[in-house]
This record gives sequence, structure tokens and C-alpha cells, in this order.
Amino acid sequence: MTGKNRRKNKHPKRAENVKTVVVVRKGGDREEEGEEEEDDAELLLRILTCMPCGDDVVEQNQMRKEETAISAKGVKRKRGGHECGVCEKRFTQSSSLKAHMRIHTNEKPYECDVCEMKFRQSGHLKSHMRIHTNEKPYECDVCEKRFTTSSNLQSHMRIHTNERPYKCDVCEKRFSRADTLQDHMRIHTNEKPYECDVCEKRFRTSSDLKSHMRIHTHEKPYECDECEKRFSQSSNLQRHVRNVH
Repeated sequence: MTGKNRRKNKHPKRAENVKTVVVVRKGGDREEEGEEEEDDAELLLRILTCMPCGDDVVEQNQMRKEETAISAKGVKRKRGGHECGVCEKRFTQSSSLKAHMRIHTNEKPYECDVCEMKFRQSGHLKSHMRIHTNEKPYECDVCEKRFTTSSNLQSHMRIHTNERPYKCDVCEKRFSRADTLQDHMRIHTNEKPYECDVCEKRFRTSSDLKSHMRIHTHEKPYECDECEKRFSQSSNLQRHVRNVH
């Protein structure tokens, strides 16, 4: 085959960087496909189909990585740390998990030497002891009122900021403390978990039960500054001062 019979490549740049493919035929003869009278565009298309360039290989590898990442999204990986076998809450330290487990076991190994009240954590006992020692290391910057715990100070500060982050889902009333919202919710549920050991009357809050118990104990901790008359309820003292004095 002479050069005169070869077709001129109309698009010579398309064949740049294309390696010549050698085809071995029966009888041991071999010839280069580049010497065929085949259309150069068809030849180029066939070669590129069989032999992906470097960019195609990179793209294929990237696609495999993406497919692997997508399939891994549905796999729940095992996270590090220490997990509670009851509620599956996780902790970074084994000591924290051990302290947490006492919520489920109701174990209270820390006991007050004064009133024998028991606690799950040593920090809670330490805070409780300030009741007996009257230690109040946390002071309000606004009114200088002092508190035994930092959480009580934080709750108190909302009096000055008027912040009420806890909202009732039923009546939308807002509260500055979470425990106050919890007590309030019992108005809607009519739950009364606190029962008097004497008359079995039930109350929504522990403070209501505590006030009620003074009926049986005849305790009167509220005293009038004017006449020194004493009352079992602060509301009764306020009423007395307003009406009498």
C-alpha cells in the first residue's frame, strides 16, 4: 500500500498522543492499524473506546471512591467511648459512665454525716453540705444575694434579665426554671405525686407538701416583725401584715 492511496486525515490533532496498535493476523503477518484504509475518525473512536486515557482512569477511580462513600453512609459506624447498656448514652470516660449508671440502679453511696441524706455523686454531697455550713460562695453581681450552688445563681440571674427560656406547650406560659415548668405541667395533667404520710392528702409540688406538713407538726417559721405573731405559711403572714398593720 502506497502513501498515495492513504486518505488524508482531516483532523490531525484528534490523533495526537494515540499509540499505534499492532494487529497480528494468521500466518504471522502483522500490520499496523494505522496503515489500514479505515477512516481515521472511526479508528480513533475505536482506540479511545478500548484504551482509556489517563484522565479517564482518574475519573473512574474518583467515581469508585464516591460510590464507596455513598454506600458507607448507610453503615452505622461504631463510635469510641463508653456506652450505657440501658439508655445508650455515651461518655468519654469510664468514671462518668459509672456515675451515670447510678441513675438506673438508684445507688447513692455518698451520705451526709449531719442529716444522713444520700447522693449519687460526691459533687452533689459537697453542694448539700453548704446547707449545714451556711456557705454561699456564689454571689449575684446585681443584688449581691448569695447562693450555695452555681446553678441556683444562674437561675436567680433570670430575675434581673427577665429571661424565661422554659415554655409550657399547652398554655404557652413561660418560666425561668425547668423545675418550675415541670411543677406547672401537673396543672394540666392533674398529677399529684407528693403524698402526706399523715392524712394521705396529695400535692403537685414538694413545697406544697412541705407547707401542708406544718399543719400536723404545728411549726410556724414565719414571724411578724411588728407583733411577733407566728404563722405556718408565708402567705398568711403577708395577709396579716396587710390587714392588721
